[in-house]
Order: sequence, then structure tokens, then C-alpha cells
Amino acid sequence: MPELTDLEQKSLEEIPHPALPEGSTLYGGTKIFPDYQAENGESYFTLVHGIAHESSVSFVAILQATRALRKGFETAIYFYGPGSLNCLATRGFPTTGNAAFPGEMNINDQLKTFMAEGGKVYCCRFGLSLHGAREEDLIEGVIPAHPLDVQDALIHYARKGAIINSTYMF
Repeated sequence: MPELTDLEQKSLEEIPHPALPEGSTLYGGTKIFPDYQAENGESYFTLVHGIAHESSVSFVAILQATRALRKGFETAIYFYGPGSLNCLATRGFPTTGNAAFPGEMNINDQLKTFMAEGGKVYCCRFGLSLHGAREEDLIEGVIPAHPLDVQDALIHYARKGAIINSTYMF
């Protein structure tokens, strides 16, 4: 540990760090709403317009869609705009598939899990083109979609009565 000044030492000693031991409960655990499961024929549709790794928005949307899938909903995720970058299999450093930092492959891994469990993933071709990404760089199983499909997919799922989760990051 580096040598500390008297004031730095005093500051450290004013309040113990950490105040609670690891594993301490900070929040209550009461779940308020029922753990709903899908009823026959129900759908869940997620739109993602968030850049991979720029915030937790995209990853959380994938986790929520996975949870809906596991509850029995017919579930699909549609990535568009900068959200299309979430669908790239070319993520990694120094080579594809290698994590340069813990969690770098979270999105890829979760999308593969989602599709393996029966979810559909759509990716806007125009969103890819805006960022110089190539269609052949998509994660295996991701369905490339025409730019006009964003609106029509939304209409399709709305007409089916789907629960629609739309995330947007700019």
C-alpha cells in the first residue's frame, strides 16, 4: 500500500470500509407481482436499438426476452439501428470469440442460448450497413431482415397481441 498523508489516513478511518461484510443483505426480496407464465398462444416481442457494451440496455433486453421464452411465450428479438451490432459473431480480441475483458462475450453467449432454447433473433440489414458490418458476420441463426421489416414486425406482433418491450438508446 502506498504511503498516505495524515489527512488521507484520517479520511480512511472516519467511516469503516466496507461498512458491511460481503454477503450482507442490502435489499428486501419480496416479489410483488405474480410470476406469470404464458397462456396458450401468447407472444413476447422485443425491439433493441442499443449499442452492444455501451450500456446494459441491450443485454438486459436479451435477458428479459430469455426469461419470457422460459415462461412459455413465443419470443422474438429484433435488433435495428445500432442495435444490429449486438448480433455480430466477430466480437472478441485479439481474435473472434476471445474475451478481452470479463463479460465481452455475454451478449453473444446469451443470444446463442436464447436461440438454442427456441427464440428467434432478427437483425436489420440497414442497421448493419450503417456501421460497416457485414451480413456474413452475424451470429449463426440470426435472421437478416429488410429495413422495412422493423415496422411490419411490430405490426405483426401487435396484431398477435404480443407483449412488446421496446428498448431505445441513442
